Amino acid sequence: MAILPMRRISLYGLKSQRKEVLELLQRRGVVEVICRPQKEEAFSCADTREDREHFAAFQGQAKRALEILDAHCPVKKSLFASLEGRKSLTLQEYEANRQKVQAATEAAARLESLEREREDLRAEKTRIQARLESLTPWLSLDVPLNAKGTRSTAVFIGTFPQPLTREKLLQELARRLPEVRAIEAEVLSTLPQQTCVFLLCLSEESPAVETALRGMGFSYPAETGDELPRKQRESLLEEAKKVDRRVQEIQEEIVSYAGQRETLCFLYDYYAMRIEKYEVLAMLRQTRRTFLLTGYLPARDAPALERELEGKFQVYVELEEPGPQEEIPVALENNQFAAPMEPVVEGYSLPGRGEVDPCTPMACFYYVLFGLMLSDAAYGIIMVVVCGILLAKFKNMESGMRKSLQLFLYSGISTTFWGILFGSWFGDAVTVISRTFFGAEVSIPALWFTPLENPMLLLVFSFLLGILHLFAGLGVQFYQCVRAGRWKDALYDVVFWYLLVGGGIVYLLTMDMVTDMLGLPFTLGEPAGTISAVCAGIGALGILCTAGRDSKNPLKRFLKGLYGLYNISGYLSDILSYSRLLALGLATGVIASVFNQMGAMVGGGVLGAIVFTLVFLIGHTLNIGINLLGAYVHTNRLQYVEFFGKFYEGGGKKFHPFAAHTQYYQIREEDQS
Repeated sequence: MAILPMRRISLYGLKSQRKEVLELLQRRGVVEVICRPQKEEAFSCADTREDREHFAAFQGQAKRALEILDAHCPVKKSLFASLEGRKSLTLQEYEANRQKVQAATEAAARLESLEREREDLRAEKTRIQARLESLTPWLSLDVPLNAKGTRSTAVFIGTFPQPLTREKLLQELARRLPEVRAIEAEVLSTLPQQTCVFLLCLSEESPAVETALRGMGFSYPAETGDELPRKQRESLLEEAKKVDRRVQEIQEEIVSYAGQRETLCFLYDYYAMRIEKYEVLAMLRQTRRTFLLTGYLPARDAPALERELEGKFQVYVELEEPGPQEEIPVALENNQFAAPMEPVVEGYSLPGRGEVDPCTPMACFYYVLFGLMLSDAAYGIIMVVVCGILLAKFKNMESGMRKSLQLFLYSGISTTFWGILFGSWFGDAVTVISRTFFGAEVSIPALWFTPLENPMLLLVFSFLLGILHLFAGLGVQFYQCVRAGRWKDALYDVVFWYLLVGGGIVYLLTMDMVTDMLGLPFTLGEPAGTISAVCAGIGALGILCTAGRDSKNPLKRFLKGLYGLYNISGYLSDILSYSRLLALGLATGVIASVFNQMGAMVGGGVLGAIVFTLVFLIGHTLNIGINLLGAYVHTNRLQYVEFFGKFYEGGGKKFHPFAAHTQYYQIREEDQS
């Protein structure tokens, strides 16, 4: 287990070389730049906010251009595309692509403009369709919709909100306008909730007619014009064809940019790098001709970086040990066995100052607990094979994804181990298949025992494993205290709890009632009980006297001691939490057996084989998926709550080096010496 030691770096350089220095640091990706408060009046910091906003706008444009290409000419991606990682670019390839940035920016702008025009045309097509629909009821009209009549006649063209016949309309008008001398009406079209009409009357009687019409719900059409409705329809259809042709032209032009997809990906990454570089630029303290960069880097990388910087540029590099009060960023480095624990630890919190990296002791238990919860040899083999193939095939996958697959690979090995011990191969599939289809019962015996037949033994073993897990956490706390020279804390906060909890457990094993309840084949003798009782008493007394040692008031110290001693109930609940090992282990086996029995209900024969195969595949796929998730969640829970609760506080700040944090490409240098 290792937390990389850090060095504080102060780099003094000429402003004329600032760009090259920052680009080198970004490619190396080992320095986290910090912004220290200004003390010297001669130094100032640059305001790069406008530049970053400018770059962010270009980056957003590149992203939208890629989305446009994906929408119009999508690239078929494999199921495991997310595992392929970023493509590598050499420095020469990077420089060649950088020459194309201006052209790529123009291409992105053009794609965005085309898509905007296409959206406008789609909106225009929708408006045309709406106008065509509104004209449909008026196609039989032989005058324009905005016709008002002649000098002696008045025309009313409009709609009523209900179905009407010509006779009903004239009758209603006659009833409302008995004094009107002449009125003519024509029903152009009728719908369930609309009647389109053409009415003609004398011009001097038009005010009275209009008043009567409005009383009947009459309204003028939304679509008007100087042309006949038929002519308007023909014009609109021609407009729609023009829109369609232009949309097709735009579609073809967008597709023609498909060959620039990779350049646009580079453009997105290029501006991401520039944004990050200008964020760092704002942290530098500068004069008219010089600049000062401060930050942290791993001690192992410091000498090589110092030689490279001073060899290539006119700079002065100062490396120092961080002070005791500095907030140092945390970077973890572990071997292949413990490295998969790093994302799990980061999901909780990185180690705080003075704490150890918990990955190695955590890994020793994590894989065991995970495998015990899943505990089916066939499931474990599937996990190992799938993860192994993916790790071997995709060499370039991202570090986080690789660690996650390694975690499930090692957990799969543990699952296989426990499955063999418990005799579980897809539950009892071997027994069910042999009995159903071959008429002879064959089974793979358990090397240890079958949990479904002896659950109490598995429960006792789970408690034992939990006690070891908790004691290991106390052991890490003991190590941290000793390493920091806090010997008294090691005695008070660890040794006394070892005596109390350990002594209490041993004493319980001297009681026949407890051993009978747990189904143990032994009961410890009286000497063991006496020794364990004395140890537990010493531990309890020690906790009572020291748990409140930070208080000067004797009464408060005594009360805090009582409260600290009460924490024994927390240890009891922690130990009981490991019963979830039994619960999840049994759940996997029971559900697997249920699916096996369901598949065998039809019996043997061809039909039975088909039904069994379908139920087997679907059922066990669901079972492994659900219980794999359950094992992952509950194993993490046992680490975060029970294990970390004994020694770990966290609160460390993750090491974020100034680097090329890109999405599509990573820059590779053949020679970094």
